[in-house]
Amino acid sequence: MKKILTGILIATFASTASLSAQDLGIQVGKRAPGAIVKDLNGKNVDLGSYIGKTPVFIEFWATWCGNCQHLEPSLLAAQKKYGRTVRFIGVAVSANQSRERVGLYATRHKLKHAILYDDEGNATDAYDVPATSYIVVVNKQGKVVYTGVGGDQNIEAAIRKAL
Repeated sequence: MKKILTGILIATFASTASLSAQDLGIQVGKRAPGAIVKDLNGKNVDLGSYIGKTPVFIEFWATWCGNCQHLEPSLLAAQKKYGRTVRFIGVAVSANQSRERVGLYATRHKLKHAILYDDEGNATDAYDVPATSYIVVVNKQGKVVYTGVGGDQNIEAAIRKAL
């Protein structure tokens, strides 16, 4: 949880500037780990159950994150374009929000991808998440091919690395 609080500070000061891949977070080339999170009904879900089947796009986000909101149109466009071949997952961090608040946000913003809630910080720890608006892209073999943080990431270029 310390990591995510540090990440909040980084996200606050980074504004919409994008940090380069591999500077922070899980290392590119490493196998993506599993981690127990919850779905919006409170049921346990293992992120590992998505790994190694199709390419996976994971965003660690929060309802209050300005960078995440800045990324949202690009994320929705990429999901529309690649949704048949790439699994999109939003992992909401637990700092200053609730499962209910995340669910309301997802409904209001018409988010159609899997929305999970990291209430215990398991995923943020497993992926060494430095901040909200942190993206991890995993290829079909389960290897991390892209990481990045900030509001100006090229989501489509990141996804193409996994295809």
